[in-house]
Amino acid sequence: MFADAFHRVASRLRLRTLRSLVERVRALDPAVRALSSADLRDSAAHFRNRLARGESLDDLLPEACARVREAAGRCLGERHYDVQILGAIALHRGWIVEMQTGEGKTLTATVPAFLNALSGRGVHVVTVNDYLAARDADWMGPVYKALGLTVGRLVQGMEPADRAGAYRADVTYGANKEFAFDYLRDQIARHARRAAGQEGIFEELRRRTDARAQCVQREPHYAILDEVDSILIDEARVPLIISERDNAESPFAPIYRVARQVALGFRRGRDYTLDHAERRIELTVEGLDRARRLAPALPMPPNRPFEHLVHQALRAEHLFLRDREYLVTDDRVGIVDEFTGRILKDRTWSLGLHQAVEAKEGVPVTEENRTLASVTFQRYFRGYSKLAGMTGTALVAAAEFARVFDRVTVSLPTNRPLRRRPLPTRIYSTWEEKYAAIADRIVEIHHSGRPVLVGTRSVARSEALSACLTARGIAHNVLNARNHAIEALVIAQAGARGRVTIATNMAGRGVDIKLEPGVAALGGLHVLATELHEARRIDRQLTGRCGRQGDPGSYEFFLSFEDEILARWNRTLSARLAARARSGRPASALWLPLFHLAQRAVERRHLRVRLDLIRYDKHLEEMKGTLGAPQWG
Repeated sequence: MFADAFHRVASRLRLRTLRSLVERVRALDPAVRALSSADLRDSAAHFRNRLARGESLDDLLPEACARVREAAGRCLGERHYDVQILGAIALHRGWIVEMQTGEGKTLTATVPAFLNALSGRGVHVVTVNDYLAARDADWMGPVYKALGLTVGRLVQGMEPADRAGAYRADVTYGANKEFAFDYLRDQIARHARRAAGQEGIFEELRRRTDARAQCVQREPHYAILDEVDSILIDEARVPLIISERDNAESPFAPIYRVARQVALGFRRGRDYTLDHAERRIELTVEGLDRARRLAPALPMPPNRPFEHLVHQALRAEHLFLRDREYLVTDDRVGIVDEFTGRILKDRTWSLGLHQAVEAKEGVPVTEENRTLASVTFQRYFRGYSKLAGMTGTALVAAAEFARVFDRVTVSLPTNRPLRRRPLPTRIYSTWEEKYAAIADRIVEIHHSGRPVLVGTRSVARSEALSACLTARGIAHNVLNARNHAIEALVIAQAGARGRVTIATNMAGRGVDIKLEPGVAALGGLHVLATELHEARRIDRQLTGRCGRQGDPGSYEFFLSFEDEILARWNRTLSARLAARARSGRPASALWLPLFHLAQRAVERRHLRVRLDLIRYDKHLEEMKGTLGAPQWG
């Protein structure tokens, strides 16, 4: 609590130092409005000439802000508000900016992108998916073109020549994964070129990579990360990997299936220990001995002793649940991103865990991936000369941004007064009791005509709630990893009168929910959260879907003693509280601090993991003398 208060005060002080610049921008408006379209189109050339004569980007900042605002007004009919100019200046300084949902982050980014592109080294505006990258490039493209800059966009499936062209543009929009995977492909191609005549991994890369392959990226200069907490924190622990994989059944499939059968015969306490809070399973000495004695005379995967396969089978059985951590579609296991609710395309778990899950589900057991190159988002984006970011939930992570990325965080005021109203949290003893109450509440709000957005943590929970509403005759939409292709459409329509939308964590980051005419008079969108997530930021992202740009809205939480956040922190306590409530002592909102305590504990645990990852990345950087430092074309 003290840390949050400290960062909030520091944010106000930092913003105070920028307000004089906003006044200077406003003073330039009359002169800039008098410019012709041709004068405006010469802006980039005009400022580049001044840079060549010795002026700095900071010298050009007020006039550049005024010209971008004017171009946006002419091309889009939307001029930057003063708070957006304030945010733009903070982004130019390399800060992390918190802006509430609907406050216009996409438009705000055009100012620092234009200004920093004047150096000729390229600016990358990074989004969380292809849809947003394409939308923002097309939406903001006319503004840059009106000022004399070129715009490119990266989307999945582009040819290398088209990618190289996108990177040569002054401003390039793309999804985080596209930038990082292009980096990996470029590094593989460069190492392959230098590998001629060498043995070992470089020779292998040379054989498997066209040495003439085109490197597409320039040296990274300045990046603006939209939903920066999602990219640098939520996805920090997931490595991006380029690998070889044969989707045919593995020749070692029988041994994975035998390992599962052996694991099913193991007893907790005797053969293994299970820690749900840490999500960790360990074989005991007796369990190790038992696994070795039961090892069959079958071919083993390289570097995978039988006791390791049994250990992974136990993890698959007890820690990885279908429709929560993964889905099974067309006899293939797809990993569900715990923070976004989306399927992680072409991702697999490592060290035989994916094969253990496949054996558990009775689908074809595929071969393990062979990694050719890997990088994390944290490591990749720390390679930029200048880095800034924006999101609706930055201040909660301000300490981590400062510690890991040496970035300060500021929280912008809203352009209009916030009318988002929190309602009291309700706590129940069991999931069944809570879901019945949630269904009753949805019916009540639905009959009032207000739209409802219901947030769940897993595919299974979203579908269970959907079944409850279907039984009550309530028409609704479900958005989860099974139907993510229609995400933007479903979320954008969630503000229609009487609309009920159930969504996992993927509830439309970057997509505004606009209220249908007449809905504001009814009270606006109501957000109903069915659990606390493992990070306060994700809860705030969900509740931030209502009350955008001064619209009315409200939100409330429904919790139970059987919720995952409580069980993951202390499963024994969770079970005791649920049993206590069943015995006639009803749950009470007085237990709410316990849930917040559990959430903070899980947040700290994840932070430790991310810091360990940073230490590992630094160790890799120290090895660059062996592999050679990254190079760009």
